[in-house]
Amino acid sequence: MTSLTKEFFLGFIKVHILHHAARSPVYGSQMLTELGRHGYNLSPGTLYPTLKKLHQQGYLRQTRRLVAGKVRKYYAATPAGRAALEEARRRISELITEVIETP
Repeated sequence: MTSLTKEFFLGFIKVHILHHAARSPVYGSQMLTELGRHGYNLSPGTLYPTLKKLHQQGYLRQTRRLVAGKVRKYYAATPAGRAALEEARRRISELITEVIETP
């Protein structure tokens, strides 16, 4: 995979994370499974820094819960994350329309 292709897919992954985090809180291993269903075979070393960065940028809020004796970090979309997701949806829709319909 080229670095440009990897960069594109990382953008898609961020939008996918925001999509799920806007619906309900998500956690890392859950997102690894979800993204895997769509062909994104990420390592934890890629996903967890992405979640952390989205949190630091204010797109996700983080809460910690004790699950089966372990602390699990859950992420939910903030208002800024929801706004970014809506903007991404508009831009993706416009781009797909142009790319798909243009010969």
